[in-house]
Amino acid sequence: MHPLYSSKLGQTVIALKPGDYYATRSGEVLYTVVGSCIAACIYDLPRTIGGMNHFMLPGLVHPDDMLTSDLGRYGMFAMELLIGELVKLGAKRKDLQAKLFGGGHVLKFRQGDGDITASNIQFARKYLELEGIPIVSEDLGGIKARKILFFSSTSRVLMKRLEIELAERIVQDEQVYRGKIFQQPAAAQAVFLFDKPGAEQL
Repeated sequence: MHPLYSSKLGQTVIALKPGDYYATRSGEVLYTVVGSCIAACIYDLPRTIGGMNHFMLPGLVHPDDMLTSDLGRYGMFAMELLIGELVKLGAKRKDLQAKLFGGGHVLKFRQGDGDITASNIQFARKYLELEGIPIVSEDLGGIKARKILFFSSTSRVLMKRLEIELAERIVQDEQVYRGKIFQQPAAAQAVFLFDKPGAEQL
């Protein structure tokens, strides 16, 4: 996670890499590029508080097992890190809404790993359903990466789909991230993976 200056926007944006999350009530613009990972933009619009994460589950998780499996608990931890920060800033859970992006078939997994990108999409949807957080919009799946700009104070999102060749850097970053989370024992994954801190309009 690091700040970048955007000449087009005329302001600094906060760039998130795989494993990052960030919440703000200062109206900052959050930026990431997702391939096979998921980016969740979660916000409390009445209080102009918003945030984003960028994560991947390290294996297949059936939605019915997300509350009991180690991998499911890892994913819940990833989401709760962001939601917890939003609440600390004054957001109310009852007013939270979400927009989801990513889960593209960009990274290559072993055949025996199953459809991990689909599992990540199912997890994100199911978690938000259980938390009572409505998904206002989503752009998930497919075979392309996505560039995301999230305007945290208004919930506006600008998204651009990218051919894999144009997203080589994020593919490399997600491959490194995937390697780290797949190598760690499931019970320990929640401890250290997340370091705290034409376009389409959705």
